[in-house]
Amino acid sequence: MPTPLTHDDPQALGAYRLIARLGSGGMGTVYLARSPGGRTVALKTMHARIASEPAFRTRFRLESDAARVIGGQFGAQVVDADPLAETPWLATEYVLGPPLDDAVELAGPLAEPSVRALGAALCMALGQLHRSDVVHRDLKPSNIMVTAYGPKVIDFGIARAIGDERLTYTGSAVGTPAFMSPEQATGQEHTPAGDVFALAGVLVFAATGAGPFGYGQAADLLYRVRYQEPELSRVPPALAPVLARCLAKDPAHRPTTSQLAAELHDGDGAFADHLPDAVLADIGRRASEVWQTVPQRLPPPEDETAPAAAPAPAAGRTTRRRMLTLGAGLGGAAALAGAGVWGWREWGRQEEEPAVEAPTQERRNPQWSQSFEHPSRDETEWVTPISVKHTVLVADGGLKGYEAKTGRLKFEADEGAYSWEVAAAGGAVYRMAEFSDDDVSPLALASLLPDGSDKPIARFHDLNGNLNENQVLCAAEGVLYLAAGRGTYSSNNYAGPDWTLQAVDTASGKRAWSKPLPPRGVDQTQKMRFVSSRVIGKHLVLLQRDEDDAVHGVIRDTRTGNVRWDKKLDLDLQTVPLAVDGTHFYVWRGTLRALRLSDGHDDWAVHPLHDGALFGPPAVVDGVVYALEQGVGLIAVDARSGKRLWAEKDGDAEKADLTSPPAVGARYAYCKRGLDLKAISLASRTAAFTYINAGNRIFVDALRQVIFAVTDDGISGILLQ
Repeated sequence: MPTPLTHDDPQALGAYRLIARLGSGGMGTVYLARSPGGRTVALKTMHARIASEPAFRTRFRLESDAARVIGGQFGAQVVDADPLAETPWLATEYVLGPPLDDAVELAGPLAEPSVRALGAALCMALGQLHRSDVVHRDLKPSNIMVTAYGPKVIDFGIARAIGDERLTYTGSAVGTPAFMSPEQATGQEHTPAGDVFALAGVLVFAATGAGPFGYGQAADLLYRVRYQEPELSRVPPALAPVLARCLAKDPAHRPTTSQLAAELHDGDGAFADHLPDAVLADIGRRASEVWQTVPQRLPPPEDETAPAAAPAPAAGRTTRRRMLTLGAGLGGAAALAGAGVWGWREWGRQEEEPAVEAPTQERRNPQWSQSFEHPSRDETEWVTPISVKHTVLVADGGLKGYEAKTGRLKFEADEGAYSWEVAAAGGAVYRMAEFSDDDVSPLALASLLPDGSDKPIARFHDLNGNLNENQVLCAAEGVLYLAAGRGTYSSNNYAGPDWTLQAVDTASGKRAWSKPLPPRGVDQTQKMRFVSSRVIGKHLVLLQRDEDDAVHGVIRDTRTGNVRWDKKLDLDLQTVPLAVDGTHFYVWRGTLRALRLSDGHDDWAVHPLHDGALFGPPAVVDGVVYALEQGVGLIAVDARSGKRLWAEKDGDAEKADLTSPPAVGARYAYCKRGLDLKAISLASRTAAFTYINAGNRIFVDALRQVIFAVTDDGISGILLQ
């Protein structure tokens, strides 16, 4: 989603009028711009502070040259450029599609046919470069745009001619450590074989959601690239040996791009035929929204030299919120399922220094911790972290954004907010706003800009925005789902407001549909109606309480709001992320069951090994369902058949905490054991190490890189391995 221009952004560059910001990083800013004839372009500029450096200007010129070499079929077509201007700039076509990392975040790891089609197309793109004696040197998921007609390779900031050493020095490593070749990691000559190595890493990411050498400090990644074998256990079996050859340490043993293309794909079928529906829908949304973007500019700060004042709480609002004692979870947890978007790269911009990995001792501390604004149990037992790309939002009466891997405070919003009033999806953050002390006030919705300010979406005068039980449930594909009431509570109206479930188009601010909900009595307002929610394809998946406080699993059609099925579940729970894939909704308690999304019928059920034992909430990752079983510990179950695959060995199963789902990484599954977090090796099925004092509940961020551990008075971050 494009964001408004700042007060000091230029009006135009060359002949191009600036419309909005697309993102900003250490080297420069990318704008959405239009030519005098109405053509929409992406216009990249260099920051003024480095524009005077000859080396940076040379690199910017070489980037323009490399972009022209790859051309419009395999890259963003260069429309215009002026590398000699006071502020150098480069205008390219506006690519209608998400970066590959966002596409994987949106739709999950790609199926093998999709990975093969992607790889073959990227081989053609790199072949075009290599035939012109140019190497990319920084191929990674964020530099690959996925369009309906094929991938496009972008960002040639460190590309150079083969054999040209003017911008590198012996022994220096330039690039992205997670996708570097071994020779590049040691500062040696990067040949076309180095791009093949990086391409294989990109395809491993596309197939699994993680790179072949994991995450961590740059030094650790470079060591693994040079000396350790890649992690390919989750790559489809037929594809793994092909990528293993590309990831050979010796560049002479890697195939060429033409050889690799022949092994990956036969060339049949349109590229769009191999893309997931969610990615195609995102491409279509971008194509329509780009023409709806109108120029907006943020005002200058009132006093740029004055220190920022602490945000004042909205009058009267916190007091009303504190009257609620919510003994169970809220719909905001569903935001953990949100996916990224190119226009909001600012949310996803990583720190210049990579996050550190956990230390190697047996008992460890979380990587970072932050305290809640209101550290009292009545207010924070239901605080739910909200993940949006590499940022975690904490809404506990104030709204703060932290760097997910480091805990660094990135912004603080002007107004307070609570977990059930905020949701994130597609790289965007949505919230209810404009509360007042009146009994009745229009319900206002807004999107949150990266600086913490609000951009209005809609105001509904027929809904009461001051009802405490209003909830923002989740968002997906440009639609925001919320529960909201009409009217208010009074001595003459014991049943309270009329409640509705709403779907709102975030671009137009118009209702897509509105459905009535059963009334709620005053005695039921101590718990939110919706416990968790998530959108999967055309299904709005809900955990909700009925009039008798029983928890139901409910599936609605996202297009109409109509109920597909409604099933009462034996659950009494706090907020937990839902375990859902494209086929099943996984529920738990006395049995672990897979309910078909289509009709709610059981496909399979796993019973506990011990009489009276219970299961904790599950997590589903790469076709495997993980859950804690009372008296057994962590178990793994095949998501299709319900067959038990394995169980934890020699675990302290009697201490298993059944309140949070396991957090599953590439090597370990993390399970609650009281306040501690035990890391179970997926290879040996035994405990490897423990994070101490890790919190009451755990959540995993949208990118499956960080675990957020929530306590009564704060939140901690633990890197997922």
